[in-house]
Amino acid sequence: MKGLKIVGWVLVVLVILLAIGITATIGWKPFFGPSARALTDRRFDSTPERLERGKYLTENVTPCFGCHSPRDWSKNESPEAQGMHGAGMPNFPFEGLPGTVHAPNITPDKETGAGNWTDDQMARAIREGIGFDGRALFPMMPYENFRHMSDEDLASIIVYLRTIPPVKRQVPKTELIFPVKYLIKNAPAPITEPVPEPNLSTPEKRGEYLVTLAVCRDCHTLMENGQRLTQLDLAGGDLLRGPWGAVTSANITQSPSGIPYYDEALFLEVMRTGIVKARPLKQTMPWWYFRGMTDDDLKAMFAYLKTVPQIQHRVDNSKPPSMCKVCGREHNGGDLN
Repeated sequence: MKGLKIVGWVLVVLVILLAIGITATIGWKPFFGPSARALTDRRFDSTPERLERGKYLTENVTPCFGCHSPRDWSKNESPEAQGMHGAGMPNFPFEGLPGTVHAPNITPDKETGAGNWTDDQMARAIREGIGFDGRALFPMMPYENFRHMSDEDLASIIVYLRTIPPVKRQVPKTELIFPVKYLIKNAPAPITEPVPEPNLSTPEKRGEYLVTLAVCRDCHTLMENGQRLTQLDLAGGDLLRGPWGAVTSANITQSPSGIPYYDEALFLEVMRTGIVKARPLKQTMPWWYFRGMTDDDLKAMFAYLKTVPQIQHRVDNSKPPSMCKVCGREHNGGDLN
């Protein structure tokens, strides 16, 4: 009997230690599901102002159709397939993803798209990372950036998405590998308070908001365990392999290894044409998306980028990938650091 009691107490202690370990590391969401608020019956009224704002944001700033439309990645401007605007992108072309990632059809088609999604289902997906069916979205959907999107901009985007032509096209669901498919349940977080209009009182503040909505940091700041490395904020180094070859995101700080030679005019020219003087950018940099932004918005983005701390981190896409001692990763021109 005494031996059984000892075994019992050992098991109790192990269970307690396991519970403490899970709480302190991955948490319980991978087992019980992501944090999600209850859906509401809110609807966003369509107005001319919202339609205009939503079209501008969706077509030029937030990369919605850069991901949710099939594209020819072999060409420099990554042209969208004709008649497939918003119809989803099966099999994201990036190598090294933890599974097979598909961007769904977000056109108003009721059978294969978002035609039956409520406004609040769309809102929850865009800013909170919860799919219409309650699952956690893979954070390649940049809801962590869109959390900062104002309520009015969110309403405008959803109002506009309701107006694009419906396309009947079934897209498979994303299938992630173990343990990622469970760990991503930690990423979504409910928004339970109003998100006010951003502070746009200066070009720098306006630019910060636009850089966030344009998800610039998702490519230009390295991540580790799902968290951005703030010590390398906008310093590039993300090696992207795909149909375009091996391309590394640039350092866009004002460091000598970044873009200190850019002035406002050159920044606008690059974002409009995809050409830095005589050097064309690879299609992984979606200049072809941002070129429709207004001059004032692009100038504001550049004003903000000039305020970001300089970080010495050299990236050179004319060189092959090699190990970098600054970031500890392999990227183009890494051995130049």
